[in-house]
Amino acid sequence: MKIQEIRKIAAYWSVNAKIGRSKKDVIRDIQVKEGNAPCFGTKETCENDCLWKADCLSCKK
Repeated sequence: MKIQEIRKIAAYWSVNAKIGRSKKDVIRDIQVKEGNAPCFGTKETCENDCLWKADCLSCKK
């Protein structure tokens, strides 16, 4: 997912997505606001089917 799309989602959740913050940090903050564990980019495999799954697993390669 492109950072522009992530910033739109971040704005919806009132998450700081200012320039200079990493994509991972912004996504993890969004995950917390959604009520999920901030696990983006920390697992080799994932059983969850969340919005971030494709990007998450691809950043581990």
